Amino acid sequence: MKYKAVIFDLDGVICHTDQYHFKAWRQIAQELGIAFDEEKNNRLRGVSRMQSLEIILEEYDGQLTDEKKLYYASKKNDAYVELLNDMTSKDIELDVKKTLNTLRQLGIKMAIGSSSRNAKRILSKIGYSDFFDAISDGTNITKTKPEPEVFLKASQYLSIDPKHCIVVEDAKAGVEAAIAGGMDCAAIGDAANYDMATFSINKLSDLLDILTD
Repeated sequence: MKYKAVIFDLDGVICHTDQYHFKAWRQIAQELGIAFDEEKNNRLRGVSRMQSLEIILEEYDGQLTDEKKLYYASKKNDAYVELLNDMTSKDIELDVKKTLNTLRQLGIKMAIGSSSRNAKRILSKIGYSDFFDAISDGTNITKTKPEPEVFLKASQYLSIDPKHCIVVEDAKAGVEAAIAGGMDCAAIGDAANYDMATFSINKLSDLLDILTD
C-alpha cells in the first residue's frame, strides 16, 4: 500500500464549523461597520485568525493599531469558542464516521492537520478527542497554509515519511500546503476541482478507493 497515513484537515472535512466562524466574524464586522457575507467568509477558510481579520479590514475606512487588531481577533475567538458549545457528535456525517472506522480497521495511521487553535476543543465536542494518532494544529505551528508546516509536523508526529502520507483538504490553501510538503492530496468540497490536487473526491468514503487501489 503506497499510503501509510492520512492527514485530515478538520473543518470542512471531518466536521463543519463554517457557520460558527461566520457568526463570530459577522459580529466583529458589524461592530466595525463592515459588510460581511458568505462569499467573504469563504475567503477566510484555511488561513490564520490574524490573516482573516486583515481580509475583513480590506473594506474598513479607518485604521486599527496592532493592539486593536489583537483585541478584535481575540474577541472573535471568544465568540467562536462560545458558539462551539453547540457542537455534538451529530456534527459528523455518517459517511465520515464509517470511513474513519474503516481506516482504523485497515491499520492506516490518521492525523489532524488544522490551522485552527481550537482543533482539540472541536474534536472533544464531537467525541473524537482520542481517536487520531496525532494532532498538528494552530498551537504548534508558526506558518499557516499554504505553507506546509502543519502537515509536515503531522507526518513527523506519526513518524511516517511525507511521501507515504495523503492529505484530505477542502480549501485551496490546504491543497497547496500538502503539495508543497511533498504529499499527495485528495481534494473535497470547494477544492474538489482544484487542478493542483492529486485526486478529487465527492465524499470522504471515496478515499477508500484511492487507498486500496
